Amino acid sequence: MMFSRIPMFRASFVLGLLLAPVLTQRAAIAEPWCVLESEALRVAFDRSNGHLVEFTDKESGHAFADPAESDLLWTLRLHPSFEVIQIDPGRAGSFSCTPCQEREHTLELVWQDFGMAEAPDLTVRATVSLAAENSTTFWNIAVENAQDLPLVSLFFPRIPGIAAQEDERLAAPLWMGQLTENPRNYLSNAEQPRRWDWAYPGQLSLQCVALYREDGPGIFLSADDADDFLKRFCVFGGPDGRLGIEMIHLPEGGSDHTERYEPAYQAILGTFEGDWFTAAERYREWALEQPWAREARLQKSAVADWAADTAIWVWNRGRSENVLVPAMALQERSGLPVSVFWHWWHGCAYDIGFPEYFPPREGAEPFLEAVREARIAGVNAMVYMNQRLWGMTTESWEQENAERYAVKGPDGEVRPEYYNTFERAPCAPMCIGTSFWRNKYAGLAEKAVNELGVSAIYMDQACLSLACYDPAHGHPIGGGTYWVNGFRMLEDDIRERCNTDMRMNQHPASHDVVLAGEGCGESWLPHLDLMLSLQVSMERYAAPGIWEPIPFFQAVYHGYTIQFGNYSSLTMPPYDDLWPAEFAPEKPLELLDRKFAQQFRIEQARAFVWGQQPTIANFRPSHFEDRPEETAYMIELARLRLEALKYLLHGTMLRPPAMGVPEEEIDVSRLSIYAGQHDAVREYRRAFPTVLASAWQAPDGDVCVVLANVSETPQPVVLDLPREVYPIPAGATLSRIDTDGTHDMGPIEDEARLELTLFPTEARIYEFAAP
Repeated sequence: MMFSRIPMFRASFVLGLLLAPVLTQRAAIAEPWCVLESEALRVAFDRSNGHLVEFTDKESGHAFADPAESDLLWTLRLHPSFEVIQIDPGRAGSFSCTPCQEREHTLELVWQDFGMAEAPDLTVRATVSLAAENSTTFWNIAVENAQDLPLVSLFFPRIPGIAAQEDERLAAPLWMGQLTENPRNYLSNAEQPRRWDWAYPGQLSLQCVALYREDGPGIFLSADDADDFLKRFCVFGGPDGRLGIEMIHLPEGGSDHTERYEPAYQAILGTFEGDWFTAAERYREWALEQPWAREARLQKSAVADWAADTAIWVWNRGRSENVLVPAMALQERSGLPVSVFWHWWHGCAYDIGFPEYFPPREGAEPFLEAVREARIAGVNAMVYMNQRLWGMTTESWEQENAERYAVKGPDGEVRPEYYNTFERAPCAPMCIGTSFWRNKYAGLAEKAVNELGVSAIYMDQACLSLACYDPAHGHPIGGGTYWVNGFRMLEDDIRERCNTDMRMNQHPASHDVVLAGEGCGESWLPHLDLMLSLQVSMERYAAPGIWEPIPFFQAVYHGYTIQFGNYSSLTMPPYDDLWPAEFAPEKPLELLDRKFAQQFRIEQARAFVWGQQPTIANFRPSHFEDRPEETAYMIELARLRLEALKYLLHGTMLRPPAMGVPEEEIDVSRLSIYAGQHDAVREYRRAFPTVLASAWQAPDGDVCVVLANVSETPQPVVLDLPREVYPIPAGATLSRIDTDGTHDMGPIEDEARLELTLFPTEARIYEFAAP
């Protein structure tokens, strides 16, 4: 297993001159270095300062660390008010590297004599250990005798000089997951080197990043933290094409004086051969053994049936006639269960007036009646409520003294966030570690469910976290586990308030309240029923040319939560009628040019093959006549998905099959409520594969391959499915599932090979079922 806390070892251990009498000629070359070696890895440190000078995967022979670019292994940041704001190995007067006495096959690196009058005995002690079963190293660090030093953050390990490879890629689990080609060029070849810095738990849904050559050697940085401590992962550039990775730990106590700090988890650095899916498989071995997987709501069958059974989400905005009426029309025409994801129902302007949601903008009684009628028709409503923002221009900000409970930076100040590009109104992130904010939000949710009759709350920005440095909040200052713990308390409170009194006039609800959140994250698996994953449509909002979406999170946790969401739309974006009138478009929700139809199909197909619930934004009943082909494509995928829920809801993702299909350059619309506004890029062209594919294993052991042709031409497909990659049951029978039903294709031979042609815009599922 990848993340064993106590590494075992079956390898040689070489330590410079200490073992000189028995060293071979190869070891003599390494005399200036402290070396740790196994059958899989060779790791070496400069014995004069502790810089990492070698990190070599012995199977591939690739050396990831360039000794010419070695640099600081760690840095310690202090509070900005302190005279010295950074301490690093360069300040140490002494350094030693020796075998660890308490732990076999481990190096201990110790830095001392920093010349700090405030902490004369300051010591930084790190250990590095090798695993026996794979190419993994375990890194621990402790800051001792810190005395009066106000610790804020600790960067460790730092790998600042990763040797370059051709065809380099970086995979990061930014919520669902993203992949970029040639990150070195983007981060390093600039006048000012760039860095990507991501919080976990939060923007990173998993605690890992992977840098690799496509189908070649790769290196990953991860952690084995099962307690949700706040931390950050960084990838950074440097001069002359440098590229590095590092982890940032946040001491509990922050700027308070901390005598000793040691992260309660290990950093893990290892190598692999393959791609992002290989890294996901390695991570999955550890992840599914953690508490959040065991307590995941879908695994425990705790998700309300209507939410799990939803075939299509309609993501509309505004008053009920623009939201519930179209959803009921789609349900009637398609014959599929439809639910509503409802923005702009509230009485305040979006991204300006939060949390002044009540009364609904159409009035409480009309809203309640519309929700009741939709529920009778089988359409459940999930309403938007931002889980962490308070508008700083609202009356309630002043009246309720909300600033006192907002997140504070190390300087004690609120850090306003700006989302509305039309009015630029500041919003404050609220601290979920305070009972005030939890009570405030739970009360709002209670009112929406128990008084207005909605079935679910969408908690925007739920899967994010922030370090807060306000000592008055009662949580540890800076680092700690208070953010996810606070969310757990909030979730418990909402469910307790709503599930004991869920009703709609004389129409009591027959299920518990459903909670959904923006993004996805392993820490929230026990707390959220649904996770919004919009990267299936990231071209609608992201800058072109840097990242592309990958189902990194699904590769680890599919079957443990329900993912939904899509900006996929056939219209121009809507405009909130509570925003400034001077910026309103002449024709909001005007139909997009049909040249963007293939983009729509790609977005719907990604959700389908990656195991999400289908979603359409800005749906209108007129689309049945105005855009019949695109609407039919969405419905057909949703209907086909329902035939394969043991895979596409409960299954484990297998490696995406290689197909060798051509790419096709298409028109892409980059428009959403903010993206593409104010003279930004509104459309562009790029190439996409003509066929999307995935593979799955069901809990009963059956295997399937899911295919979707997004082009308007027939596409030949050849798939080889070796059993060592795709665990097809012995004696399996092959079936084809399409819009006409299930077709028996007979038993398969030892090796499965599919040769087929998909019709234009056709989707199919091939199932390999045990006899």
